[in-house]
Order: sequence, then structure tokens, then C-alpha cells
Amino acid sequence: MGLAKRIIPCLDVKDGETVKGTNFIDLRSAGDPVALGKAYSEAGADELVFLDITASYEQRKTFTDMVTRVAQEINIPFTVGGGIDELADVERLLQAGADKVSINSAAFRNPELIDRVAARFGSQVCVCALDARFDGSDWFCYIKGGRERTEHRLLDRALEMQDRGAGEILFTSMNNDGVKTGYATEALAMLSDRLSIPVIASGGAGCMEHFRDAFTEGHADAALAASVFHFGEIAIGELKKYLKEEGINVRI
Repeated sequence: MGLAKRIIPCLDVKDGETVKGTNFIDLRSAGDPVALGKAYSEAGADELVFLDITASYEQRKTFTDMVTRVAQEINIPFTVGGGIDELADVERLLQAGADKVSINSAAFRNPELIDRVAARFGSQVCVCALDARFDGSDWFCYIKGGRERTEHRLLDRALEMQDRGAGEILFTSMNNDGVKTGYATEALAMLSDRLSIPVIASGGAGCMEHFRDAFTEGHADAALAASVFHFGEIAIGELKKYLKEEGINVRI
């Protein structure tokens, strides 16, 4: 059956609290990240992602103390992103309790950072996050929390990140983010079928069937979601039970 598919709650953090928006805007509060992280760990989540979503835009570092507090409450792999632009940032977050780091905007300004992180800490530590929007002809990547469009095409960028040593690609469809109509399965399949490293689906989960489709149609290795978990719409245990019944290999 291959490796088990992973279910990953995502904590988007701004000003010390978990928030969730639609299409990367209209943010609303979703609670305390430390309490949420602990609850997800206990509920059977496979991993946890913590993103300081305005760190790059505001040009500051991720809240290291909050990373430490979350790490102390969980016993699952923990990925942290936001404002990471040098090796010292990676070292600081790993020492604070992160298992992996997610790099987005900095990888566009300085692609060699991926090479250096992989060489220093190993590819398994380096997750490259790609936020992309379909403009009618192709998928283009955005940086600075979705505020700034680049001329980089999604697939080209993902292949380059893989070649530079990234261990995983976290792909968020900005078109689908927060609208709960399903993941961008065609784009996911394009990535998953061309890459040899795992692809994490993000953006669009609204019901259990959407997770199934991310795995069956999108060929994703993991599915990340936020609001459906934060606001109690889907319980992780029930989701995994459903996926197992659908023939998808998940850890119960």
C-alpha cells in the first residue's frame, strides 16, 4: 500500500493567535496555537505545521518562544515557517523544537538557501512552500504571504526546489484557500506525478471527500487543512476512519 498518507493540521499564526482567512485575506481568530497544537497531537494528527503568516511581509522573525511552547505540548513531527531567510533562522527553530522548517519567500530571493539548508541539516528538514494561483493559462507562484506575484511557474519552481535538495513540497492553491470546495487536484497530480519527493496538498478542504480526492485524484502524500479542524467541522479521528474505509492507507 506504500507509505501511509498523512493528515496535517496547520496553525496560521498572526500576533500570537491562530487565524484563518479566505483566499489569503479576511482573517479571523481561531484560538490559542499552543492549546490547538496539543489537541491535534492528542487527536491523532500525523504532523503539525506552524506558519507565522506575516513574518516575511513584516520582515521579522518567527516567534521562537511560541515554537518552544508548542513543541513542548506535542509528540508528532512539527514544521515551522515564516520569515526564515538564513541558516541561523533554521538552527534557532530546530533548537526551539521544530523538526522541519518551511521556506517560501526567501527561496525566491535566494534559491541557494535551499542547497545550504539541505547540506547542513539534511533534505528531510527542508520543506519548500509554494503558494500559487491559476491565472487562466498556468499556475504562478506568489510570495510575501500571497501579496506579490512572481513570474515563476509552479511546476518549474517545484522541480528546481527538488533539485536543490528540498525534502517536500507544500503546495497551497490560492484559488481554493478557505473556500472549502476541494483541493486543486489537477495541479496536485501534475506535481505528484513529476516529482520524486512528497507533495503536501493545501487549500480547499471542506469535507472528508476532499481529503480522499487529494489522495486518489491528486496523488498527494499528505493533506493539510486549517479551518475545518479549528472550527470543529471535521474531527481527525473520524476523518481517518473514513479514509481507511475508502481504501486509503492512513495511521489510525
